[in-house]
Amino acid sequence: MAQVIKRALLTAFNPTSYTASVLLLEATSTELTNVPLAFQADGSSTPINGSLCAVLFFDEHNATDAVVLAVYSTGSAVPTPPPGRITFVNGYRQINGDVLSAGTLATYTLSGGSSGIPGRALGVLYKAYFSSSSVNSYLQLAPHGASDLSAYVTLGNIASAGATINGGGLLALDALGRVDIKAFVGTCTLTLYTYGYVL
Repeated sequence: MAQVIKRALLTAFNPTSYTASVLLLEATSTELTNVPLAFQADGSSTPINGSLCAVLFFDEHNATDAVVLAVYSTGSAVPTPPPGRITFVNGYRQINGDVLSAGTLATYTLSGGSSGIPGRALGVLYKAYFSSSSVNSYLQLAPHGASDLSAYVTLGNIASAGATINGGGLLALDALGRVDIKAFVGTCTLTLYTYGYVL
């Protein structure tokens, strides 16, 4: 049982099962399907159809006992977005002075449109600020449908009436690119920008 590494062409990638279909270069009529992809290969940008890949066969005579070790460019194509999990984009104002009454839960979609945030993003880099005329007012931000908003981002508390709180960080999104934002104590006026995303 000899192990061997063979070059192949990536023909398909399934992000749900993290498997790939590959066409062996030495036998271009042989396509292997459902080949596991090594976890260090970034599923957000690396597995582009037509990329070259290295396939490790644990048993040279058993095509089902293999793993795609690496995916690399043919030199003519660079993955988009570039490999890596965080991608920066131009700042984009997603929320502009929205007024949230205390106890009100608002849902916003932060992906798509002109935002530069792709629909498959897991989270966004954000900058936000809010003001309130009520002392101790604060906001909670979380992926849409989260059972406990307090487990995610909290901005505040306002120290004096009419003050403004600034903050930023990484905010998780739901599968459709949405977040929930809720105001507490008093009415809050919120502005939020995004400038990057995580895949």
